[in-house]
Amino acid sequence: MMSRPGAPSPPHRLPIPRRPAATGHRITHGGTIQKRGSFSNFPIKTPPASRQSTNTGSSSNQQLNHAPLPLPSPPASAELGLEAAMQPDANAPSHRLARVAAHLRPQMEEGAVAFALRPAVCRAKGGAPGFKVAILGAAGGIGQPLSLLMKMNPLVSVLHLYDVVNTPGVTADISHMDTSAVVRGFLGAQQLDAALTGMDLVIIPAGVPRKPGMTRDDLFNINAGIVRTLCEGVSRCCPNAIVNLISNPVNSTVPIAAEVFKKAGTYDPKRLLGVTTLDVARANTFVAEVLGVDPRDVSVPVVGGHAGVTILPLLSQVTPPSSFTQDEIKYLTDRIQNGGTEVVEVQCYLTLLPEAKAGSGSATLSMAFAAAKFGDACLRAMRGDAGIVECSYVASEVTELPFFASKVRLGRGGAEEILPLGPLNDSERAGLEAAKKELSESIQKGIAFVNK
Repeated sequence: MMSRPGAPSPPHRLPIPRRPAATGHRITHGGTIQKRGSFSNFPIKTPPASRQSTNTGSSSNQQLNHAPLPLPSPPASAELGLEAAMQPDANAPSHRLARVAAHLRPQMEEGAVAFALRPAVCRAKGGAPGFKVAILGAAGGIGQPLSLLMKMNPLVSVLHLYDVVNTPGVTADISHMDTSAVVRGFLGAQQLDAALTGMDLVIIPAGVPRKPGMTRDDLFNINAGIVRTLCEGVSRCCPNAIVNLISNPVNSTVPIAAEVFKKAGTYDPKRLLGVTTLDVARANTFVAEVLGVDPRDVSVPVVGGHAGVTILPLLSQVTPPSSFTQDEIKYLTDRIQNGGTEVVEVQCYLTLLPEAKAGSGSATLSMAFAAAKFGDACLRAMRGDAGIVECSYVASEVTELPFFASKVRLGRGGAEEILPLGPLNDSERAGLEAAKKELSESIQKGIAFVNK
C-alpha cells in the first residue's frame, strides 16, 4: 500500500523519491495554497520578489524548469507560518540518514559547524545529555584505545575524534559501539576548528610515541610544534574547555600550552591539566604487588613531574598506611620512575624473539587507561560531584616552580584547589630537590620554544 505524500518512510527502507509536481505549490484540505519545504540541511532562502519553488521529494533538490503560477501575497501571519514550515525537520528521513552516516564523511562544509553541533542533530535517539569531548590524536597508539574508553563513558554525549591520518576508519569502528555517545571524525588540519567547536573537554594525546633509543628531549623537538598548533585551535574554538594534555614530554608541553593560551588571551591555569595519572596507576600497582593486596585498595600520591627523577612517589603517605624497608623503597621508587622505559625495553627485547608479538614504542594501552580515568574524574567534577582529588601537573605555588604535579581538587572549572605536599621523610625531601632541578630546565625549554 502506498503511503500518503509527505509521510515519513518506514524505518526499514530508504525514502522513495517522489516525482516532481507540476508546480512548487500544493493545495491543503482547507484550500490554502502552501509552498513546499526542503529536506536539505538548511532552509533555502528565496528572494521575495521572484519566489521559485524547489522539488523537495528528491534529495538532490533539483530546480523546476518552469515558473510557478502567480500567487497573492500572504498576510504576515501566514508568512510566519510559511517560514516555520520551511525549517529543517531533524526527524525527516534525509536528516536521519545524514546523522547515521556522518562519521563516514567527516568533511564539513564551511558554515555547517554550528548546525552540526545542535543538540537535536548530534544526539542519538535515546542518548542521555552529557558533555562534548574531543580527542586530538585519536588514530594513534594512545588515541584509539582512549577513544574506545571514552565512548563507553556515560557522561559523554558527543565524542569528536581528530587526527591527521586514519580518522574515518577509527571513527566508523568506534561508532558501532552501542553506547549513548554520538561519534564524529575529523581529518586533517583543515578540520581542526570543526573538531573543537563547542567542546567541554579536550584530551590531547597527539604526537609521536617514545621509541627505543629515543630520549624525552628527542620527543620534545617533534611534539612541541604539534602541541602548539593544537592549542592554538583550542584558543580559537573552545577557550573555556578543560584541556587534558598527554603529549610528551609533559614537563615541557604544559608550559608550551600555557604560553600559547597567554598569547591568545584565553589562559586559565585551572583549565590546563597535565595528565600524570599513569605514574599514579603504576605506583598503586607496584606497591600492591609488594603488599600483596588489590591495587584498587591502594592510593599512592605521586608529585613532581612526568619524567624520570621528576616522578616522586610519596611512599610515606600510602593509603592504607604501610611501612617499607629501604630496599623496598629503592625498588619501588626506581620502578615507578622508569615504568615507561621498562615498557620500551621489553618491547625492544621482544623484537629479537620471532615467536613473540613485538610491540613498538612506549606505553600506549596503560596510558589510554590512565587518561580515560583522569578524563572521567574531570567529567564527574564538571557535573558537580564533590571530593574528587587527583594528581596532575598544573600551574602551582606549592614550590617555587611555576608548574608542579601534586594532588588537586577538581571542580566545575578544573583544578579548583592545589593541595599541599604534606609531611615528607628524608629520602623524599632529597628526591624533591633532584626533581625540582630537572623540572626547572624542562619548564624553561617549553617557555623558550613559544617565545623564540
